[in-house]
Amino acid sequence: MLSAAWIVRRSVSVRGWAVGERPILFSGEMVRAILDGRKTVTRREVKLPRARDSFVLVEHGDGWWPYQSDDGESHVCSDGMERPYNCPYGQPGDQLWVRESWCPIYRQGNPELGVIEVDYRATPRERMCDLDGSRRWKPSIHMPRSASRIQLEVTAVHVERLQDISEEQAQAEGVSPVRVKVKKLSALVHRAGFFYLWERINGIGSWDANPWVWVVEFKVIKGAQHG
Repeated sequence: MLSAAWIVRRSVSVRGWAVGERPILFSGEMVRAILDGRKTVTRREVKLPRARDSFVLVEHGDGWWPYQSDDGESHVCSDGMERPYNCPYGQPGDQLWVRESWCPIYRQGNPELGVIEVDYRATPRERMCDLDGSRRWKPSIHMPRSASRIQLEVTAVHVERLQDISEEQAQAEGVSPVRVKVKKLSALVHRAGFFYLWERINGIGSWDANPWVWVVEFKVIKGAQHG
């Protein structure tokens, strides 16, 4: 069973992996938020290998980072038994290409004649509306690199507990605020909107589980504004 121990410790960055490019999936709602410039960060649950006995969370000054602890010790030392985990979404400078629900448009409707353009479910083109129900939207997981229209550059990565998200960060997640009432007061709260988004994606009770999450901040380097 995976156990966790963590300490507060300052450390220089050891994330020296080569700059790369990898895919990342987003829902239609979040794709629109990215295109509108409302989403600049995403949170994804930290999923560590089941075979690992323990891990250590270390503060680097710019946030927490998980380390594999081969000897089960709850601290990072110089014995070579603690190694940093690679974030599956990259490090600052890496690029992410967005996978979203899509549909290839074939020449004369014939796949054998090749694809002439691509439509996207998040922002379907009016002239390509699926009036007869014949449009077959493909799942985002099946989108090839060549069909992707949005490219992101990772600007920062760290690890934190899900429920530690601030109101400012919840707004940067691109969610709509939800009205929250406390006694006689009411206010629109982005953090509440993020709660509903997280549970919609990860299931009922996933917020209460309060997992460790990768906090991946990014900027758009390719992708026209949604209009």
